[in-house]
Amino acid sequence: MFKVITNLNKPHAIHNVCKAGLHVSSVRASQKFTEVTQSNGIREICLNEPKTRNSLSMGMMDSILEALTKDWHNKELRCIVLSAQGPVWSAGHNLKELIPGSEQNRQKEVFQKLSDIILNIYKAPVPVVAKVNGLAAAAGCQLVASCDMIIASEKSTFSTPGANFGVFCSTPGIAISRVMARPQSAYMLMTGLPITAQEAFIAGLVSRVVPETELEAEMQKVTEAIKHKSRTVIALGKEFYYKQLNLSIEQAYKLGAEKMLENLELKDCQEGLTSFVEKRKAQWKHE
Repeated sequence: MFKVITNLNKPHAIHNVCKAGLHVSSVRASQKFTEVTQSNGIREICLNEPKTRNSLSMGMMDSILEALTKDWHNKELRCIVLSAQGPVWSAGHNLKELIPGSEQNRQKEVFQKLSDIILNIYKAPVPVVAKVNGLAAAAGCQLVASCDMIIASEKSTFSTPGANFGVFCSTPGIAISRVMARPQSAYMLMTGLPITAQEAFIAGLVSRVVPETELEAEMQKVTEAIKHKSRTVIALGKEFYYKQLNLSIEQAYKLGAEKMLENLELKDCQEGLTSFVEKRKAQWKHE
């Protein structure tokens, strides 16, 4: 069972948590953009503006970034999940913030804010998993593609249709071209046509595709698998995983060997190896 830990962007609210059937009440002072819950080591950040198709306005992105980076060093935090209310996971940037006449500095802030979120997803010491059950478009697709793992329902679709509105999805293209083959990412960017969850899986954009009725069970399977491992080991491995992607194969193996030796020095690694030899369950201290 999840419980609300805080409304990280507005302190007072009446809201419904993304988990079906769970309702928590408090006092609303102004609009909130996300519902944030945490239980048993899993923090879920749920985009909660279905009326705007969960557009990535500055307010929405501020809320996501604050929730994403809060209490990173708390050993109880094991995984962060990004989800959304409504049939559209996110339609991307709020175009009203980009229309001609807007202050140029404001436009720069919009793109920089999403870059800040994405770079912090990579830096997070725990896995960040996107839970998708709907359309992820443009910058919304960029955000999804930047998560460590993407679990999608069969009803989900993905698109980068910015050129339809005169704004080529250049920054979303950075994210999808790094996880998809060039022909598939170019198809999305240059046609604006959506692809299905199964097509996204085949192209490498999505980690797992399941029927909508099995999405919750699959998420639990993934998060439980993460929780049964050492947080410290996962953090070390995740940091190196992204670092080595930008290295030559020779540099990657040289640094990888050093990282393996560093891993062996961790108390949790020593506990893991000992527990394997002794045929018992490891007792992680996350050290």
